[in-house]
Amino acid sequence: MNIIDLEVQGMNCGSCVNHVTQALKPIPGVSTVAVDLKSGHVRVSGSLDAGAERLVSALTEAGYPAKLSSGSAPAHDSSGPAVRAKASRGGCCCG
Repeated sequence: MNIIDLEVQGMNCGSCVNHVTQALKPIPGVSTVAVDLKSGHVRVSGSLDAGAERLVSALTEAGYPAKLSSGSAPAHDSSGPAVRAKASRGGCCCG
């Protein structure tokens, strides 16, 4: 089982946690998603054959810019630049 830690921007409430979780759960290989709202970190575990790039992309598409957390070992090569989206609330009600 692989573990990927991500830094996610724009999470402000429980609704954001739900949006982030729902963006990641459908990705093949994702077993668990643990969101720490206070720190803005998300830990994803599973087989994660697609690597961190797919996770970052899904979060960015959902309106939550993300990048691989410093100190995390990527499951696959993610040496490219972090993907960033325009600042948005990702459909969140707060803001």
